[in-house]
Amino acid sequence: SSIIPPTLKKNTLKNYEFVTIPFRTQFGDRELDTITSDEILPFLIDLTKGAKQSTKKLRYANLKAFFNFIRNTFDPTLENPCEAPMLKKIFKAPKRVPWAMLEKDTIDEIIFKTKNQRNRIMMELMARGGMRVGEVLKLRAMDVHDRKLVLQEPKSGKEAEVVFVPRKVSERLKKYVLEKGVEPEERIFPLSYSAARVIVGKTGK
Repeated sequence: SSIIPPTLKKNTLKNYEFVTIPFRTQFGDRELDTITSDEILPFLIDLTKGAKQSTKKLRYANLKAFFNFIRNTFDPTLENPCEAPMLKKIFKAPKRVPWAMLEKDTIDEIIFKTKNQRNRIMMELMARGGMRVGEVLKLRAMDVHDRKLVLQEPKSGKEAEVVFVPRKVSERLKKYVLEKGVEPEERIFPLSYSAARVIVGKTGK
């Protein structure tokens, strides 16, 4: 039977499975109240080897939430081994580097200087619609409804979200889709994430 809490969003479910499947493989024959923080530490270190600190924090948080779910649902006396201070310290969230805020005029100038039609539209969707790079890349022709754009599987974990962009941006986007002959189910910008980040970094230079 599944050890994943029910009623989870699709993206959250995937994150849980990254932890619960190997956890069940290693500790499946054990009673949960016999598992100690000294055993959890090497398990998480091995599970997150080579991962970014943010991913390590996420895996730790998923496992901690699993133990809390069992305690709150089935066994109020269960101690959560993930609450050990040592684990909290090792798997704490990375320090955030503050983003430099650009003035509106600077953003307008960067977009204006971008001659490549595709790159300019991508920049406008991010600047005018508040979309992330990944959300822009997932956008399909069928997700464009005049000024309303439907974001599939956004980072928030919801199945879909809606953003509205200015009329001129939506018109340029629809024109681009028609000119490129993008089919309804096709991505409008079929680029890899790393390639898109390079484009964004070079835009306006």
